[in-house]
Amino acid sequence: MNDYVRLVDDVDALVHKALAFLKSQVAKNDGRIDGEALDQHQQALFDLSVSVAEVEAARCLLAYAENRGELEQQLAATFAAEAVASVRGRLGRAPGDHGLSPDELVLSDASGQRVSDTLAAGRLEALGERLARLGGDLGARGLDDEHAMMADTFRQFGDRVVAPRAESVHREDLLVPDEILHGLKELGCFGLSVPARYGGLLPDDHEDSIGMIVVTEELSRSSLAAAGSLITRPEIMARALLEGGTEAQKNHWLPRIAQGDPLCGIAITEPDYGSDVASMRMRATPGDDGWILSGSKTWCTFAGKSGVLLLLARTDPDLSLGHRGLTLFMVEKPAFDGHEFEVRQEGGGKLTGQAIATVGYRGMHSFQLFFDDFFVPSSHVVGEGQGVGRGFYMTMRGFMGGRIQTAARACGVMQAAFERAVIYAGERKVFGKPVGDYQLTRTKLARMGVYLAAARQFTYAVGRLMDQGQGQMEASLVKLFACKAAEWITREAMQIHGGMGYAEETAASRYWLDARVLSIFEGTEETLALKVVGRSLMERV
Repeated sequence: MNDYVRLVDDVDALVHKALAFLKSQVAKNDGRIDGEALDQHQQALFDLSVSVAEVEAARCLLAYAENRGELEQQLAATFAAEAVASVRGRLGRAPGDHGLSPDELVLSDASGQRVSDTLAAGRLEALGERLARLGGDLGARGLDDEHAMMADTFRQFGDRVVAPRAESVHREDLLVPDEILHGLKELGCFGLSVPARYGGLLPDDHEDSIGMIVVTEELSRSSLAAAGSLITRPEIMARALLEGGTEAQKNHWLPRIAQGDPLCGIAITEPDYGSDVASMRMRATPGDDGWILSGSKTWCTFAGKSGVLLLLARTDPDLSLGHRGLTLFMVEKPAFDGHEFEVRQEGGGKLTGQAIATVGYRGMHSFQLFFDDFFVPSSHVVGEGQGVGRGFYMTMRGFMGGRIQTAARACGVMQAAFERAVIYAGERKVFGKPVGDYQLTRTKLARMGVYLAAARQFTYAVGRLMDQGQGQMEASLVKLFACKAAEWITREAMQIHGGMGYAEETAASRYWLDARVLSIFEGTEETLALKVVGRSLMERV
């Protein structure tokens, strides 16, 4: 493994040299980053953010494989070579934009030979054939006994309860079935991010991101929309309350969230302001012992079925304050089935919701919401009086968990697509033999396997970092990598199915459609690369 670690270290040095060059182009005299200047180098910054993500994924997979078996080490070596070739190729398209010379991007003879040998078609073919024989098993996941048991429990639940209902939920655009919701409540799924002292499953004395990750991963393997995303909203709400809520609010809401009663929705995004949270215009004006909400929200997943919405609104009309004028509210409402709803208050306030038709990610339904002088009591401001104007910070604390969870969702969808591709390749015959016996199919399976292994171990590594109170930028970094990988792997799985991959009757088409949303929600790929990861990288150089 040491040779591959050196390969990754070498390309990492190139990336950091390019980051230092970019910073020299956009830094002010006092060393701070000039935002407008940085926007003139968006392509370079995007390339570098993606490159850092690939390098970190390679590091995590190599570290995991160091004391593992031969299969795990082969997966790690293959991905390391793939990442080195990918990063050098990306930076080499326009080396001048990165302050590099073409000569710097050329591997030494020994390094170049190692990459070439590792990625040779014959070697990839043999790896793909091996993974096919194993049914898509990528070896040890590196989990302790407790988390391995959690993974097994939720995989069994997914296979038994979720998977048989997944296709009908997708094809008929149904709401998440009660059998799934009731089962997850019984398993305590909604309390994974709620401390035990408030009735949840999270230990009081330490974080357990890995538990949340493996549960999300297994549920997403059976269905992203009907199960894998159900615990994201309660986690965001719980973390926001833990960050800024009063003790009375925590005692009131957290036990109920842990029980899944009420179910939770998140109302952050606005029609004209997606990832640009600080520019939001939804108004909250003071009223008698409360606030009056006016405006609209969009892409509010599960808002119909939810009994409480975590909503961000502007309580200070001075737009120049940006994120400092935003406040977080807990908005209670009745739960509704179906694609539309309306809530009328005695004082004349009204809330209406309309589901947005989507090509995939069906089951939870994402809503457009319209608030017309809708009253919320002061007791429902997160943090009450101390929370006014601090909503942005609480929201970001909640979404840090949402991003690592999205990486876990991506891993689950990738695993499902990979397994289905392996099965189909072994069953489907063309030109006299199974699709899986052809070299191109086997090389596809090999590359799919190594990217899945890298995404999974990267996600676990960031989860462990978060449990130490770190990893905010890394959570965005792993989401950036895993979601891009999921989109490609599900596409390849669909391609291996040929014409049947395009048919609704096969799960391959559902995986691809569902994976497409992952790079969009919880922070778009571009926003993460440019505004979150990119800015953090600039500050760290």
